[in-house]
This record gives sequence, structure tokens and C-alpha cells, in this order.
Amino acid sequence: MSARSRTVRCWLIVSATMVALAGVSTPLAAAQGSIVAWGYNGYGQTDGPAPNSGFVAVAGGRNHSLGLKADGSIVAWGRNAEGQTDVPPPNSGFVAVAGGEVHSLGLKADGSIVAWGYNVYGQTNVPPLNSGFVAVAGGRYHSLGLKADGSIVAWGHNLYGQTNVPPPNSGFAAVAAGYLHSLGLKADGSIVAWGWGSYGQTNVPPPNSGFVAVAGGYGHSLGLKADGSIVAWGLNTSGQTNVPAPNSGFVAVAAGDYHSLGLKGLAGGGCIRDPEWLCDGDTDGDGQVNPVDAGLVQAAFGSVDEQDLCNYDVDCDGQINPVDSGIVQSLFGTCEEPRDSCP
Repeated sequence: MSARSRTVRCWLIVSATMVALAGVSTPLAAAQGSIVAWGYNGYGQTDGPAPNSGFVAVAGGRNHSLGLKADGSIVAWGRNAEGQTDVPPPNSGFVAVAGGEVHSLGLKADGSIVAWGYNVYGQTNVPPLNSGFVAVAGGRYHSLGLKADGSIVAWGHNLYGQTNVPPPNSGFAAVAAGYLHSLGLKADGSIVAWGWGSYGQTNVPPPNSGFVAVAGGYGHSLGLKADGSIVAWGLNTSGQTNVPAPNSGFVAVAAGDYHSLGLKGLAGGGCIRDPEWLCDGDTDGDGQVNPVDAGLVQAAFGSVDEQDLCNYDVDCDGQINPVDSGIVQSLFGTCEEPRDSCP
């Protein structure tokens, strides 16, 4: 099974260049499957784990970091006062990872979510039925899970209504959590935002269409358009909503508390050239073929050239090795062409 956000973020983060829009950058996976981290390191959260190899995805909490290995295990390090770096056994079968302020979440290949760490607000108590999830996100003290049927499940701290998903709770293709607000990307390319909105972070600027990815910070929000541009809104005290020019060529987006990040594609679209099966397939794994699928591809790649990813240099390091097939397996659960499992 494929988690929605992983389709772009996992394989592109290991094959492209991250550009910080403002403030201190967060950990990211480099082309060789290793993790590079920088910024505040009071708790060792930027000390890359050993061995630093074989990673396909990363996530960060307030003072801790998480890395997903190609073999499906999670490595966590940094501050651990609330057990946020103690991955519960069995540490295997994970396909996505997320960090809250002092809690952590992992999505299993079977569609269940494992959560651990600080739990005063119930943010690590995944509601039943804990199955059918395809993506996960963590806010300050709340958590979000996206179901395969396009609905969002939210739990934990709810003082500002950040776990009250607005109706209709359907048709979602991606999910993100800000500090005290939440965001969902609809299959039609629109964004729904709710929760704390004192800085306008839940007011999506018009036209609310054509989005393919979403992210939330402390008091601001970000949306990636299918044309590769980023729209940012909300609190701007540190320039976190001022996207540097040229605002084009982005393939993924992320937000810290007071900074923003955009992932630029390599010239010519990167190592993977817009595989044909993605152009007419269920790219985000929601069981539907719709504009978000095409938008993800358009934002990520530049031309159509079908490739067998399991025998391809997915991470663009000049070698074909287990890391490449591991990335594909973590994205799609198999090394067969994903179109075989799409409707």
C-alpha cells in the first residue's frame, strides 16, 4: 500500500535539493540514503544516527528526529524525556513516519498507526478501528490519520477544534498538521483548513484549487500547486510566507514553526522521468484517478518515459542497489509496477 504523501516526498527527498525559505532548516534525507541534519542540537537531534545509510524518509519533532529505513524500521534520536524516541516493538513494517512536538507516529504497511511518546491529551491513542490508514501527521498535541476511503481521523488536544474535521469528511488525498491547526488536501485540488486561525493560517487564499501537497507550521500554512509554485499564508514575522523567487519548480513542501521549506526538482525533472503509469494511475493511493494524481506527477517530473523503478537509480546516486528497491517497496509495497494495483 502507498501512503499519499510518500509518493512525492520520499523518493524526491532522496533525489533533489532542499531549499530553506526562512530560518533554520530541518533534517532531510540526502541522495545516498543518509540523513543530513542541522540547527539547534541541545538534545542531539541533529546528530545523524549510525549507521547513517539506507534511509528513505525523515521527520522531526520539537527536539527529536526520526528516520525511516528502507527495511521498514524506524530510527529515532534526540530528546527522549517522554519516550518519543523509543519505537515500540516490533520495529518493522513501517512505510511512513511523522513527528509531533513530543510524540511520534509510524504508519505500518498493514494500514495501522503506531504512536508513542507524550500522551497527556491522548495524542498517541489511535482511535478504533486502527486500520485502513494511508498517511499520518502530527501536530503539537494532536494527531491525524488519512484513511484509504478519503476520510480523516483526528485525535488528541482539541482546544481550538483542530481535531474536528469539517464536513463532508470525504474526498481527502493528503493531510498535514500545524501547531494547533490541521489541513486536508481534497482530491479536487482544494485545501480545507481548521483549528486555531488567529494568524489567518486556516484561510486558504483564492483561488483554492490546483493544489497537490500541503503543510502546516506554527501560525502559517503552505500549499504546493500543480504548476510547481508554492502558496503560503498566515503569520509572517520571520518571512516564512515569503517564497523566494523564482517561485517555480517545486516538488514538495514542508513547514517548521517559523520557517518554510520547498523541495526543488533537478533540471529536466530529476532521475525518474515521469513514469507513464503515474500519468494515468492512482498516484496518491486513494483508490481514485483524479486531478490530484496528475498534479503530483506534474509537480514532480517533466516528461513521460516509462521506467521499471526496481531496476533503476531511484535515489540518483549513480548506483542501482538495495536502497533503490527499498524506496520503491516503501512507496508501493511491491517492486511490481504500481499500475498493476491501481484501479
